[in-house]
Amino acid sequence: MEKDSASTSSSSLSSSPDEESDLHFRSNDETPRSSTDSAEQRPTFAVESLRSRLRRSFKLNLTKKQSIVIFLPIVIIIVYLSTDFSNYFSVKVPDSVFRSNTFTGRAHESDLQALYLLRKQEIDLFSIWNHTLSNLSTIEEVKSAVFRQISLNRQIQNALLSPHKTGNVEIGESSDGYLAGGSCRKVDQKLLGKKTIQWKPKSDKFLFAICLSGQMSNHLICLEKHMFFAALLKRVLVIPSHRFDYHYSRIIDIDRINTCLGRTVVVSFEEFWKKDKNRKKHHHVHINRFICYFSKPEPCYVDKEHITKLKALGITIGGKLDTPWEEDIASPSNKTAEEVETNFRSDDDVIAIGDVFYANVEREWMMQPGGPIAHKCKTLIEPNRLILLTAQRFIQTFLGKNYIALHFRRHGFLKFCNAKNPSCFYPIPQAANCITRLIEKVEAPVIYLSTDAAESETGLLQSLLTLNGKSILLVKRPARDSAEKWDALLYRHGLEGDSQVEAMLDKTISAMSSVFIGASGSTFTEDILRLRKDWRTASDCDEYLCANEQPNFVADHE
Repeated sequence: MEKDSASTSSSSLSSSPDEESDLHFRSNDETPRSSTDSAEQRPTFAVESLRSRLRRSFKLNLTKKQSIVIFLPIVIIIVYLSTDFSNYFSVKVPDSVFRSNTFTGRAHESDLQALYLLRKQEIDLFSIWNHTLSNLSTIEEVKSAVFRQISLNRQIQNALLSPHKTGNVEIGESSDGYLAGGSCRKVDQKLLGKKTIQWKPKSDKFLFAICLSGQMSNHLICLEKHMFFAALLKRVLVIPSHRFDYHYSRIIDIDRINTCLGRTVVVSFEEFWKKDKNRKKHHHVHINRFICYFSKPEPCYVDKEHITKLKALGITIGGKLDTPWEEDIASPSNKTAEEVETNFRSDDDVIAIGDVFYANVEREWMMQPGGPIAHKCKTLIEPNRLILLTAQRFIQTFLGKNYIALHFRRHGFLKFCNAKNPSCFYPIPQAANCITRLIEKVEAPVIYLSTDAAESETGLLQSLLTLNGKSILLVKRPARDSAEKWDALLYRHGLEGDSQVEAMLDKTISAMSSVFIGASGSTFTEDILRLRKDWRTASDCDEYLCANEQPNFVADHE
């Protein structure tokens, strides 16, 4: 089971809840009109006049604030109904759409659908009216409600156009940059003023990475921090052996890291073994100094079992485990790059540092797109080429360009989340409501589901995900089928069935989505957010599941 942490964040989400854009409306009727042109003049909505009439008719003595509460929704609805939003939701209609030929059956069906949607829009507008009269709603709530009506209006347009279209008629991207089919923008990554350091290691100085806490996601975060340490200390980073750690070469592209830097900055354990001069003399690899970043609860997070594994690899360790400072995993303090350089500097050829997963060093640098190290790629740690291509083939086969990705962490999460205050484990009906609200913004036809939940839970979730009377499908990776070719690369290269490869494939598909919903407290989610940040796929609608809510029911502790 993965040991989750909220130690990293992205767009937080990144570990603070996984953000919403304003819509700016304007009327198409911008031509000035003369006050004397009464025949052309439109009626106006006089709030003060209506207020006076209501006072006389119902003997109401309304304050200005009460008047605003009552009349604001009326103004919003009238502005909405009288405004042309064509500049924001452009419909690309082919010249051949409106032809003389009639398609009676299709037209009748679309008319009925349009009438149903208009009825729903009427009900929703009355709901906005009644809600606003009883509650002084926030601007964001009003904007969200109005946008839902715009979205519904667009569906009505498509329903009315459907019997006439002979090609692809779709709602395109609006003029102010919103994504097609929704109100979510891509996050504008601030690349100017980015603070980075050069990684120019000495070819005979090595840093042995030690990552032991949690599962693969934790180890990848730990490895990224080790790269930062190696750059600060001007050392080549040694990727751990799969006999001691995970099989990194099956998951990430190690050689690509060197290509991105234009020099050798990382080597596999096997390459290090061949190069080490001590091995040639003594038939073993010697770590001159083993430095622990954390002193509590135990030095380096290393126990006797891990020491035994290191020795089994032919590795000897000089001296005892030591630490340059008092640092507790439970409450890591903020450290600077200068403090790391000063306290971990050594003239020894080979040093090891562990475990740095919980280390809090130059957080702002680490959270920059692409990380704190200068390089020519978007990110240093990314899925290997086979996994990347397989993810693209899966998306082309099952999902298409516009989809939501959901990391729905459940197994072992109930106890983990309930130990927090507030809990991050949500009842499925509540989770379904949160997801549906986001679907209304994105209007994606499918949701890619990455989960460890049982079928009983995912089945209930699927049954509750509906929008405008239609079910929103949850798509999971299917079991291997020889008739399907999207995963052939993994099969041919012997990567099929590897749980870590499959986990990285899930991350890659999720990182490419239009919008991502993550699980708060999960490092699996945090690694997806890192990829989205670095690949520039992050959306301002990315969020943690039910980010602004607490579970409506929480079980007692044992």
